[in-house]
Amino acid sequence: MTMMKDETSRETHLRKGRQTVRLGLLKVIHDLFPEEKLKTSYSILEGVFCNLYGSVLSVREVRLISEKLHEWASKDNPIEFIEKKNGYFYYQVGDIIVQAIYPAYTSTSEIEPFNIIPFSYGFIVDFEDPETRSGKAHVSPYLLSQTFQKYQHWLDNIDIEVISDINYFIDAGHSQEVLRISEALHEKEISDIADKILHERRSLRVLLVSGPSSSGKTSFAQRLSTQLKVNGLKPVDLSLDDYYVDRVKTPLDEEGNFDFECLEALDLELLHEHIAKLANGEQVESPLFDFSTGTRKKETKTLKVGQQEILLIEGIHALNPDLLGDINRSSVFKIYVSALGGVNIDLISRIPTTEIRLIRRMVRDDRTRGLEPEETLKHWANVRKGEYRYIFAFQEEADVMFNSSLLYELNVLRPHAEKCLAKIKDDSIYYETKERLLNLLTFFKPMEDVKVPFNSIIREFIGDSIYFGK
Repeated sequence: MTMMKDETSRETHLRKGRQTVRLGLLKVIHDLFPEEKLKTSYSILEGVFCNLYGSVLSVREVRLISEKLHEWASKDNPIEFIEKKNGYFYYQVGDIIVQAIYPAYTSTSEIEPFNIIPFSYGFIVDFEDPETRSGKAHVSPYLLSQTFQKYQHWLDNIDIEVISDINYFIDAGHSQEVLRISEALHEKEISDIADKILHERRSLRVLLVSGPSSSGKTSFAQRLSTQLKVNGLKPVDLSLDDYYVDRVKTPLDEEGNFDFECLEALDLELLHEHIAKLANGEQVESPLFDFSTGTRKKETKTLKVGQQEILLIEGIHALNPDLLGDINRSSVFKIYVSALGGVNIDLISRIPTTEIRLIRRMVRDDRTRGLEPEETLKHWANVRKGEYRYIFAFQEEADVMFNSSLLYELNVLRPHAEKCLAKIKDDSIYYETKERLLNLLTFFKPMEDVKVPFNSIIREFIGDSIYFGK
């Protein structure tokens, strides 16, 4: 068997070699456990957590699945593509027919290397290249898993499993019930985080918020600040953007361009000094950066964190231990924010979290920056590279995770996204991406956004947020 790398993208759902493994996994589960149903629950970096719906798998059973899947992959088993219909690709895999949102190869000879790792009540199908891991041990995503399991428990409580359940509410004229429940969960989660911070306030001096692009970090930080103020704790914002080194001193990436996303693009020595002083209640003169000149302004901003205050820092490097210098970890509270999703299209077809964030970003860029969707798509690969390098590696450093996804968001985003995607012409290099995203959106009943609260995280992308203005 020849194991191949089929695309330059690290996105599991876009790599046919990985989607082919998924077909084989469904075949193996069918053969080993004919009465059970496989569920692909959530993504973990370059892998996917899977489990049997309503059942717990033992380590012995996971090892058997791994053995049979590798055995299936080692043989040149034919896979027949049947048709594409109603948004699905249909394949004949042995004696079963499998449906998939994303295409696969028609031969096992082109699949990618994979490992099956027992984890929690199921297993992780891990595609990460050992060379990419750079000698680091596999980090079990316990906090991420707990966050997903908590969200799944909530979905069970409100009797929602897949997208068709949400579409049913909309068709029945009860879309506002889904909206209210979703927003209430966010409010409760943010309030609980604020209460946890209040409970530990004696030792805490620094609050850090991080997450990937279009995760809703800014809206979350604003809403958290409001809840902290309700608890009598006032956040003092420190902008990492003001600690950029002068542009001429900015490190270059592999292509010779300024790498504004690397940690070394910040004046770490000054930042460490200021964070330490602010945490100790001392006053500092924070710099102000002029992005038009690429240099620091002469003016500064006076900052001090009082006894009833806490330093709040938001940014992509906020979870990186090197951001803080020698400050005591016990005085720091770290929050990871991302649109983690949770509701599948069907049991075996999850909604890739990156697709959610890409659609969010595309809609926002079109509305606020006047950027054509092709511009957003052009820069997306570099955005993703930065996320893998500077964010995902530290997500398990967080004290809590916040899932910024909303049950109804793709229903609300659909009309906005379709309008954006319509601008991409048939001869564009991004035509296939357009078709892929449009296909995904067809699974969601359109929903009006007029009743979406003005403090909702989704307002950061569709507009009229009280935190961003028009």
